[in-house]
Amino acid sequence: MINTESDRRWLRPEGPAFSKLSAGLWRLNEWNYSTSQTIDFIEQALEMGITTFDHADIYGDYENEALFGKALKERPDLRDKMELVTKCGICLISKNRPEHKIQHYNTTAEHIRTSVDRSLKNLNIDTIDLLLIHRPDPLMSASELADIFLELITEKKILHAGVSNFTPAQFSMLQSKMDVPLVTNQVECSLLYLNPLYDGTFDQAQEHNFSPMVWSPFAGGRFFSNEDDNRLHRVQAVAKELSDKYSASPDQIALAWLMMLPCKPQLVLGSGKPERLRSAVKALEINLERQDWYKLLEASNGHPVP
Repeated sequence: MINTESDRRWLRPEGPAFSKLSAGLWRLNEWNYSTSQTIDFIEQALEMGITTFDHADIYGDYENEALFGKALKERPDLRDKMELVTKCGICLISKNRPEHKIQHYNTTAEHIRTSVDRSLKNLNIDTIDLLLIHRPDPLMSASELADIFLELITEKKILHAGVSNFTPAQFSMLQSKMDVPLVTNQVECSLLYLNPLYDGTFDQAQEHNFSPMVWSPFAGGRFFSNEDDNRLHRVQAVAKELSDKYSASPDQIALAWLMMLPCKPQLVLGSGKPERLRSAVKALEINLERQDWYKLLEASNGHPVP
């Protein structure tokens, strides 16, 4: 279980403190949970020490926040036991957003405020612990976004602000306009997607002393697939070999590999199965040897490091 302060992840010295693993809710609607089943899922996650729940306004065709909010309306006592993350800025074509005529991004102050107010209402909460801009917007005015972030923090509608899928240059540009720190950049990373290791994203996290959040740590489920891909087969083979050595499952090895990164990532899991969450929690106990870490990297790259 994750149940001590040392087992939590401070995204930045100024806060917030999250559990090292987040429960991602982007597929909540696909789990077909009743409200009571959603409550049970939340309670089981909390019991495991997973206290951070990751949302976005667009998840479930703009409906997943409300599904989660029904659980909190029925059990408001659960709110004080968790941290809630949500994102906004992507505008999908949807029956729930008839004003969207084309898929686009919107990071104007008006849209961000409207999105936050909707998320607060849908989640049945008063404050969002962390608001992220979901994708970089070519039309984003950094000054305008910085101002609305500060307004929302001052109004206590959000406690902290961050971004998702931003390049290091985009992160730095926005941070330069802000009077409060961006506390994280949530990005994709896995043994099958290594870009943040090489494009400066994780270097910037260390430079600015924040922990990135990592989505899709199993490459959107590809890690478990049987698709015909040499890279996947190499990674699976080495993970299986090491799973025998460490008395762990291959998926636990994959998570342990990510947790060794010195930027101290916070991992967002996408499973609605409590047994998968329990397996992930056990992965936090695995300490890979350095050469084993590089063995997995070599498998992914298809060649030794230079």
